[in-house]
Amino acid sequence: MKREDFRQVSPYIHEIPQEFRSDMRVPARFYADETLLDMAMDDKSLEQLVNTATLPGVVKYTLAMPDIHQGYGFPIGGVIATELPDGIISPGGVGYDINCGVRLLGTHLTQEEVKPHLDILASALQANCPSGVGQGGEFRLSKGEVEAVLRDGSHWALKNGYAIPNDVERTEENGRFAGADPAKVSDRAKSRGRDQIGTLGAGNHFIEVDVVDEVFDEKAAQRMGLAPGKVVVQIHCGSRGLGHQVCTDYVRRFQKAIHKYNIQLRDRELVCAPLSSPEGQDYWGAMQAAANYAFANRQMLTFLIRRSFENALAGRVDNHNVYQIYDIAHNIAKIETHEVNGRTAEVCVHRKGATRAFGPGSPVLPDVYRDIGQPVLVPGSMGTASWVLVGTEGSMTQSFGSTCHGAGRTMSRRQAKREVRGDALRAELEAQGIHVRPGSLAGLAEEAPTAYKDVDRVIEVVAGAGIAKKVARIVPVAVVKG
Repeated sequence: MKREDFRQVSPYIHEIPQEFRSDMRVPARFYADETLLDMAMDDKSLEQLVNTATLPGVVKYTLAMPDIHQGYGFPIGGVIATELPDGIISPGGVGYDINCGVRLLGTHLTQEEVKPHLDILASALQANCPSGVGQGGEFRLSKGEVEAVLRDGSHWALKNGYAIPNDVERTEENGRFAGADPAKVSDRAKSRGRDQIGTLGAGNHFIEVDVVDEVFDEKAAQRMGLAPGKVVVQIHCGSRGLGHQVCTDYVRRFQKAIHKYNIQLRDRELVCAPLSSPEGQDYWGAMQAAANYAFANRQMLTFLIRRSFENALAGRVDNHNVYQIYDIAHNIAKIETHEVNGRTAEVCVHRKGATRAFGPGSPVLPDVYRDIGQPVLVPGSMGTASWVLVGTEGSMTQSFGSTCHGAGRTMSRRQAKREVRGDALRAELEAQGIHVRPGSLAGLAEEAPTAYKDVDRVIEVVAGAGIAKKVARIVPVAVVKG
């Protein structure tokens, strides 16, 4: 793919026309400035984006956000919508970590109040919140409890005393996808989930104590309790081994379904089935169940973070209470209604490494945020800024109510480990005043800031394109890495 294959639709939108390849059903669009466009051409992500434009039922155009990078079949940062009833659903369009997402917690504390106790707080967070590949935690669920988590998500945590009503109200879908069907989740997946609830995992997952650096929208920031110098906490994780197993199971099953439904694929990693088919409906129920597990997992981590604040700060500060601002998925498929070529259509929107960004007035938003738009949480790379945005009317008209989800990798984990020394990176971050608690030094090297795009540049693109609005920029002071 060459630069001349794109046409520029607007300052931040580049389009590969449908005529680029004979099997494309719709054009493929990419949000980027010139620098990010060049960076995207270094891997196969734009080719993957074009491949998604060949899928049955796809409408309008396929999309990629400026944090795009190569993924399994679909690019990470990809958004596609397929029209019901016969449009497809694809496990690769959701990803292996179903409902990987971000939760933002607020506090009433300032940086100055917390600064003397940050070392104790970082250690408490690491001690209370288990992390690592396959790592279990203190909560071991019975078979019946796993079923309840898959069915009820955050509501299971609320019922069992691990959440407060505000947590559930300020979670996407109120913390529970109603279409979850635990019966469609394999016994192997359920077994993997029994002891991983309330755990962080590995890779790019983290718990981060941040400070509000700058506010751009006073009204929205005030509604969320954000002000310069205020301390907040981010959680980034998903459905752990359970979600990975669900994806594995259905990728295998869908490899047979494509022949049954005579679906021609450019890339076998795009395996899919009509959403209306038995296979599509089974995955739909299993995916939502795994998503509920992820909501419950972030909720249990919230419970453990509150315990950590109690352990580290009780008697040292006046008010160490932690409240929820919002929780949003960025690996999910959802049935939504959008305008498609001048008509209203019911579509299945796949967001893989992309965040829902519904604008003001949406009835699915909590009352507290309905007039400002949905909070959007965009973590940066370790040691750099993260962003709080809100959805806009522009995202509803342009991008199926979607925006970016992070900075986006520029370097593979293997390459990062070759080029970065974990101990040197830790020393560098500590010198910047960031208290680091890594799961391992090799894992820390994988997540080096140099392995990611500039998140501020990514945000300038989505804000400039009008598919999100800046609310606040936050910066890290303590990081617990998986």
